[in-house]
Amino acid sequence: MSQERSDEELLAAFQQGDVGAFEALLRRHRAPLFTFLLRMLGDRERAEDLAQETFLRIVKGAAAWEQRARFSTWLYTIARNLCVDQSRRDRFRRTGSLDETGPEGESPLVDSVPGYEAPPDRAAESSRLRVVLQEALLSLPAEQREVFVLREQAGVPFKEIAEMVGCNENTAKSRMRYALEGLRKALLAAGIDEELAQEEPSTGVRMGRA
Repeated sequence: MSQERSDEELLAAFQQGDVGAFEALLRRHRAPLFTFLLRMLGDRERAEDLAQETFLRIVKGAAAWEQRARFSTWLYTIARNLCVDQSRRDRFRRTGSLDETGPEGESPLVDSVPGYEAPPDRAAESSRLRVVLQEALLSLPAEQREVFVLREQAGVPFKEIAEMVGCNENTAKSRMRYALEGLRKALLAAGIDEELAQEEPSTGVRMGRA
């Protein structure tokens, strides 16, 4: 069995014209990226729109990409910046679509990739936990929420988070600690045991230590 190609190898192949490599990246990252955006925005429709816009920018910027950082860091930097832009606008205006034809009149790049479908609720308790966690996340200051979601949802190292958000690494870790404290208080106030939150995979976060 051949070894699965890394994100960076797939993007390099896409730069050489391998559309299937981009489709593989899309399948690999679409669901976690959507969850990241949903955690940041608290709005499913906007999260779907910005996920599409993020991948559109990946397509447009792929030719100039150089491997100075992980592909996932580039992906989430774009998504994070779109979230910042979104927060500054009174309403969202869609600016592009992955359904557009590619360069030189090629077919849409993602015609063969099915659209994202959020996973169904597993149980009422799990659903309530997700709702409480989302409300708690949205109640955090934006700078704490983005560090928490980048670290726990996207798995970005603190050093790269600091570069993405424009602070030093110690500040990023400090924001993470404050975010964890705020979330734990919110879960406790809602009568949800922290261990349950850690064990429930559908939340998409680990509630670990900074």
